[in-house]
Amino acid sequence: MPTGYIMLLLHAHLPYVRHPEYNDFLEEDWFYEAITETYIPLISVFEGLVKDNIDFRITMSLTPTLTNMFADPLLQDRYEHHVNTLIELAHKEIERTKHQPEFNETAKMYLNKFLLCRSIFVDHYKKNLITPFKKLQDMGKLEIITCGATHGFMPLMQYHPNSVNAQIGIAKDSYKRYFLTNPRGIWNGECGYYPGLESYLKNHGIRYFFVESHGILYAEKRPKYGVFAPLYCKNGVAAFARDIESGQAVWSSKIGYPGDPNYREFYRDIGFDLDFDYISPYIHESGIRIMTGIKYHKITGKSLDKQPYNYWTAMETAAMHAENFIYNRGLQVEYLSTLMDRPPLIVSPYDAELFGHWWYEGPYFIDYFFRKLYHDQKTIVPITPYEYLDRFPENQVSTPSFSSWGNKGYSEVWLNGTNDWIYRHLHKCSELMAHIANKYKNTSDSLMVRSLNQLARELVLAQSSDWAFIITAQTMVEYAIRRTKQHVNYFLKLYDMVIHQKIDEAWLWDIEKKDNIFPEINFKHYCD
Repeated sequence: MPTGYIMLLLHAHLPYVRHPEYNDFLEEDWFYEAITETYIPLISVFEGLVKDNIDFRITMSLTPTLTNMFADPLLQDRYEHHVNTLIELAHKEIERTKHQPEFNETAKMYLNKFLLCRSIFVDHYKKNLITPFKKLQDMGKLEIITCGATHGFMPLMQYHPNSVNAQIGIAKDSYKRYFLTNPRGIWNGECGYYPGLESYLKNHGIRYFFVESHGILYAEKRPKYGVFAPLYCKNGVAAFARDIESGQAVWSSKIGYPGDPNYREFYRDIGFDLDFDYISPYIHESGIRIMTGIKYHKITGKSLDKQPYNYWTAMETAAMHAENFIYNRGLQVEYLSTLMDRPPLIVSPYDAELFGHWWYEGPYFIDYFFRKLYHDQKTIVPITPYEYLDRFPENQVSTPSFSSWGNKGYSEVWLNGTNDWIYRHLHKCSELMAHIANKYKNTSDSLMVRSLNQLARELVLAQSSDWAFIITAQTMVEYAIRRTKQHVNYFLKLYDMVIHQKIDEAWLWDIEKKDNIFPEINFKHYCD
């Protein structure tokens, strides 16, 4: 038996951003960037480990919004166009930098990367990235867990049990559609938890979830093993908690690995650096300068004078950091093992987009981590939540405390003076949805069923925690406000049509086409 276990979890999530009414929609680039910089690089790393017979285990939450975007033909075609445009730009960059050797090698690196992305996306997986993730899960290397349907923030829905139930039930149905099995675990949106949430999870067959560190540390009963073993809620659903020390090694802006001066500088991009006439075909059609993903400088330091990026130096640094991460986790479990009657468990959850998008070298860090873990030591073994519970079925029983991740750890990011106006609308729509679902739960009228299902879509899209987060972060605030108001307005207009039995089918068809998430949605998840 190893001295300890490590559970690496990547939370892969994006809000549902799909705008067929536009040819070039700025916020859709979030999805295309993440495919190029995070999802395909991670797939490539995992498949490389399999090819080299490296035994590994990793857990990922692929949220229902993200998987629906992966499966959408419009977005698939648009990503193919996007990556082809990047390939064209990279060819031009190789020519432009041919007399600048410090940049030319990096330009060639980008071309190879974009060509690989197109090969994996188009040739290998026929534009559907659900396929490789499912394949890795079927191999037993990857455990895919779900999330609330639209990453809804459950603690702020707790007075509307029908909405909580629907967020989980719709997510479960979506998971089964794409992975052909039921989810065993869930990442509650924003790691939000309130006592009682586990009853809804249990009803949908969810065996475990995750909480922030203080969710376990301040549990109803003092946790015997701290965050280094899960707790069982009273109904048998398990709660795993994040380890603070391993989290800081990656997340901390002061001591975290991604801040190393040898790594690529995220904010220095040719979309802003180069002459407008040259770069204009590769930015937004309106002329707004945006990130292209081609960046030639390393972090260097706090100075604005950034030095040229060197890929091979960055790879050496990533390997060194992976070794350091393993070394420190080894020290951690060796000490903890003297205090416990079982091997300690280190739970390390991160946003997946950190690896590759924000931290360009992140996927390589994961690659080196698993290779070194397999070849260079015997102290720590990677494990998934399901494997852990199967191996250690007896755990302490206690109820975790109300908690979230984010600033201060108690929901403030999603409920504050900038975004609190959202919730009176969400609460009212939740009440109306429960009422109308119960009223028409036995209807067999196809138009009525379509209308009720679209009401459910508009409500869950309005409930996405991303809109409140964006408003707090002061990034794309106008877009977040517009999305919230749009879905609420669509909901109220359609509700009025249903109540008065005057459904405008042409209008309904139009919003079904725009907001087409969850083809299998069933409004009855909102019934009592």
